[in-house]
Amino acid sequence: MTDKNAKNKRKSLAADIVSSIEAKLTETGTATKKMKKSIEKSADKLAKKLAKLLNKDEKKKSTPAKKAEKKAKKEAVKAKKNADKAEKNAKRTAASKLVDPSADSLIPSVPQATRSIRKQAPAPKATAPTRRTAPKPTSTPTSVETTEENA
Repeated sequence: MTDKNAKNKRKSLAADIVSSIEAKLTETGTATKKMKKSIEKSADKLAKKLAKLLNKDEKKKSTPAKKAEKKAKKEAVKAKKNADKAEKNAKRTAASKLVDPSADSLIPSVPQATRSIRKQAPAPKATAPTRRTAPKPTSTPTSVETTEENA
C-alpha cells in the first residue's frame, strides 16, 4: 500500500515539475517535442531522488523512537537481573549469619594477637643528577724551533 502511495506522490511531483518548466518554455516560445520528452524524463528522475530523500528523513525521525524503546527494554532487563542478584546475595548473607549457637559454646574464645603497626620509613628524596665534568688536560705549548735558534 505504501509503494502505491509513494508512486502516486512521485508521479504528481514529476507532473508539477514538468508543468512549471513547460510554462516557462511557452513564455519564451521555444517548446519542441524533443524538449518536452527530455523534461519529462528529467522530472521523473528528479522526483525519484526527492522521494528517496523524503523517505530517508521519515526513517530518521522514526528511528529515535525505536531506539528509545530498545533502550527501555534493555534497562528493564538489567533492573530485573540486578534485583535477582540482590535477592541472591541477601539469601547468602542471611544463611551465613545463621550459625548454630551450640557450636559457639564448644569453641573457646581465643584472644587474637594484636598486630603492631610498623611505621614506614620515608622514601629517599630524589635529587637531580649532578653533572660532573672531566678534568681539563693541561696542554703544553709546543714551540717550534727554527733553525736559526738552534744555531
